[in-house]
Amino acid sequence: MRSLSTPAQLDDVGAALRHDGWALMPRDMLLHWLPAQAADADTLHASWSDLPPDTHLRDGGHYRFRRHSCFVLDHADDAAHATLTQTPHRAHWQPVTYNALHGGFERWFEPMHASTTAHPMWQALLTRLGSLMAEVKPVDRWFIEAHQFRVDTAGGIGRPTPEGAHRDGVDFVAVLMLARHGIKGGETRVFEADGPNGVRFTLTEPWSMMLLDDERVIHESTPIQPLGEHGWRDTLVLTFRQGGFQGP
Repeated sequence: MRSLSTPAQLDDVGAALRHDGWALMPRDMLLHWLPAQAADADTLHASWSDLPPDTHLRDGGHYRFRRHSCFVLDHADDAAHATLTQTPHRAHWQPVTYNALHGGFERWFEPMHASTTAHPMWQALLTRLGSLMAEVKPVDRWFIEAHQFRVDTAGGIGRPTPEGAHRDGVDFVAVLMLARHGIKGGETRVFEADGPNGVRFTLTEPWSMMLLDDERVIHESTPIQPLGEHGWRDTLVLTFRQGGFQGP
């Protein structure tokens, strides 16, 4: 297992993503890069308190809440000239190759609130991330799926990745930690898809972000348990894929 190091500057993030297939970006760097204020982040995070239940869990659990929306990002040489368009609402679909538990069928989730997708920080986040990904892999258009997740411990345990260690079938994945409340566990594990090396760590800082090259690494998060009566873990997962959205 490789030890973690905090990137000193944005160039370190891109270099780590190219070299290792994954990278971390701490909260202060993310907010400065967008740019955004802590108050903007708090306002955007507020909508995680209004996520409907995930009704497609095949393990019989009731621990996950989510919303899902899709976007297309056309970008030039920099984020200032990028065009982000939300698509008509569509199902989330993955092949069983990448998700043996929930793959092979259309999963419809409630869309994200308009107040969330119109938020300036949301717009900046997707466009700047798309530009960063295009520096690693030159692509003129990204097909982006956005997943708001809350995993709670009302049933005693919550599983952020019930499908286990996996790839998503996209080019890149961004996982943003928004909040941990009254829980233990939730360790992130990232391993080479075709090699023995890996790393384990726990994302704890609100608005810290993990970036993954989905073609090179597999990832998972361990279950969470409550420290008291009730706990939860809020994350935002963004996937970037060239060529189109996945579908049957």
